[in-house]
Amino acid sequence: MHELTGAEIRASFVNATKGETTRLALPSDLADLPWDDLDFLGWRDPASPQRAFIVMTTAAGATGIALRLAHSATGRRRRNMCAVCLTTHSGDGVSLMTARKAGRAGQQGNSVGTYLCSDLACSLYVRGLRSAGPGARLQESLSLEDQVERMLGRLEAFVAGVARSA
Repeated sequence: MHELTGAEIRASFVNATKGETTRLALPSDLADLPWDDLDFLGWRDPASPQRAFIVMTTAAGATGIALRLAHSATGRRRRNMCAVCLTTHSGDGVSLMTARKAGRAGQQGNSVGTYLCSDLACSLYVRGLRSAGPGARLQESLSLEDQVERMLGRLEAFVAGVARSA
């Protein structure tokens, strides 16, 4: 992913108002992020941990969505799998994240959701640059490029579902 500026990030959101994008907290380490290893930018709002954001490059350019984390039951013992990168995590490592749909549908309260790595570091898990513990990533016969393509396809489908206002 190419490095994005704060202005590009704020302008990319399809399901947030101009006021919401103005007030959103950008990652404090934006300039220091490992952009070459990221396929999308994902972060949690440090002031409001139930809010998260994703910005990815699509055919339409940079597309961002604002997310809300569902309340989770603490102390879960079983492992859960991220629907995007297919990494399994124990405890609260995977969260149900919902996004208000864009346009009129979102104004009417419609939303979509999926299970994502709580830290939104899917790109790093797929590349083996971050570990979720033993057994978190299954051994696959797919090449790294194919795994990245699959991950981006799954995320792009979710983002497209948010961007579709009908």
